[in-house]
Amino acid sequence: MATNRILIIVTNVGEYEKNGFRTGLWLGELTHFWDVAEKAGFELDIASPTGDYVPIDPESLLPGVIVMGQASRYYKDRAFMNRLRGTLKVSEVDVNRYDAIYLTGGHGTCFDFPASRDLADLIARFYESGKIVSAVCHGPAGLLNVTLSDGRSLIAGKNLTGYSWTEEVLAMRAGVIPFVLENELKKRGAHFTKAKLPMFKYVVEDGRLITGQNPTSAGAVAEAVVRQLRGGQQL
Repeated sequence: MATNRILIIVTNVGEYEKNGFRTGLWLGELTHFWDVAEKAGFELDIASPTGDYVPIDPESLLPGVIVMGQASRYYKDRAFMNRLRGTLKVSEVDVNRYDAIYLTGGHGTCFDFPASRDLADLIARFYESGKIVSAVCHGPAGLLNVTLSDGRSLIAGKNLTGYSWTEEVLAMRAGVIPFVLENELKKRGAHFTKAKLPMFKYVVEDGRLITGQNPTSAGAVAEAVVRQLRGGQQL
């Protein structure tokens, strides 16, 4: 039975382990998705691995970045930003309350998403319940260790995308990330593809698994999720 609700997962990690660089949620990857899904009539909840405060990647707040996709409007909305002061804990989520799950990005996800057994189990329950699993940018890091009840990796043999190695180099994060997401997805048997040019919008749908490559893809991921939940109807 449809619930008309979508669960959004965000990171709790605010800095890189190797140095003092700050990171966290890439705000636009939350707000671009939120904007599309809310306008389509869906209710949204936000959860995180620990259920604690959600840091914002400072680079996602730069003037040339935050104005894109109305992220600035959400940042100025105190009620909306208060949602990030305390989020649901993934271990306490009831899968039956939602139609889909969406994993936002930001480099912080590279640290806590793969390490959270509770998150991996939650994603598996979503998928095996016939619900949509979606992610954008570094959000697919949360898919790396998801194992289904038959012992198979969720992403083995699946077509997907995520933040590419080229984009890591251009972002000057190649030396501080804990792993190369593109390589780790491939190691687990995923069929990884990407846009011809870095930072261009790119979305891959493989049944109920929907992934976007980078921050510019978050809105398009939302559109794909909404379209599937509506039975293929165009927005």
